[in-house]
Amino acid sequence: MSARHTLLELFDAALRAVNGRACVERSLRGTRSPPPFEVFAIGKAASAMALGARDAWGGGISRMLVITKDAHSDPGLAGPNVLQREGPHPMPDARSLELGELLETRVRGLAAGQFPLFLVSGGSSSLVEALRDGSSLEDLRALNARGLEAGWNIATLNAERAKLSRIKGGGIARLLGARPALALFISDVPDDDPEVIGSGLLGRGGAVDEVRREVIANVRMAVDAVLEAGRARGLVLEARAARFDAGAEQVAREFVEALRATSADGLAWGGESTVRLPARHGRGGRNTHLALAAARLLRAGEPLTILAAGTDGTDGPTDDAGAIVDAGSIERAELAGCDVERALRDFDSGTALELSEDLVHTGPTGTNVGDLLVGIKRAAKSVRGLGPPRVL
Repeated sequence: MSARHTLLELFDAALRAVNGRACVERSLRGTRSPPPFEVFAIGKAASAMALGARDAWGGGISRMLVITKDAHSDPGLAGPNVLQREGPHPMPDARSLELGELLETRVRGLAAGQFPLFLVSGGSSSLVEALRDGSSLEDLRALNARGLEAGWNIATLNAERAKLSRIKGGGIARLLGARPALALFISDVPDDDPEVIGSGLLGRGGAVDEVRREVIANVRMAVDAVLEAGRARGLVLEARAARFDAGAEQVAREFVEALRATSADGLAWGGESTVRLPARHGRGGRNTHLALAAARLLRAGEPLTILAAGTDGTDGPTDDAGAIVDAGSIERAELAGCDVERALRDFDSGTALELSEDLVHTGPTGTNVGDLLVGIKRAAKSVRGLGPPRVL
């Protein structure tokens, strides 16, 4: 089996471990909350999470509001009690305000006896918004553009967004007042903090707060799944316990150096790198930029193969999940006519990796726990009788 095929299998195992539908169903199965339920699902994984709620609670659900990224809706959710809407990501637009108003209206209009279930995943920040007096859509878009240009991490960007918003920073929880509710989160942020996920839509709402909050999937679960799937294929993999969160090129250097140095068959890291985007840039996202930077560091003939991909199946504004690169990636791109140095400089990594035939496409995955870096350095071998996967 080729290294590339193995990496795709490991990535698939990770995605299945943190799939929104499976994780929500598993969390809700056996939960005792009196019907009828009203479901609010927001984020890139909203449709998958809503399907999990339906799997667990079925006819007890009175209606659903599902707000997800463009092209991430699931036709399997169609029904008379389901309103499924799509919105923009990563840059908010007028639809964000319309969908934010819709969410506010539905929450304010909860009937007595209705039990609200909130299903929140990454991407919520740009999908729904209700601005404070004195703030405009132009202010919001300028903030997002400034954050992308400066390379802000997700926690910083979400904190700044909350300053303009009346529904972020616990705003939806405040609308609930003392009403009991359940909020399930798929986390793509450091420390899995509900105050940060989705810019804190369901963060604590004030002195009176009856929302029970539970993180049901995160990047650590995805990394653990990679380790176990590797073991099943005869690979001993190591994982870094801490998330990566530095600039993409710095992370690429650290990963390649660690992959060379390890005595294991490979490494698996989770996190989210950053890039500083100029006003004009080419095709790509942080994962393809990281992958191309890593490929550039590999020596001719070096037996290392590296996957860098987003668990949501999209990398920035592209339809690529990321890429799998090896020591031949740069040569393949150059033979196809690409100036790799220009591609890195102009953040046009997607174009370079398309020419080298290294891009990875999954389509919407039904989850969003951040990014994965997985590298392997030699063929699988039997590890029968060895200890558990190692964590650095």
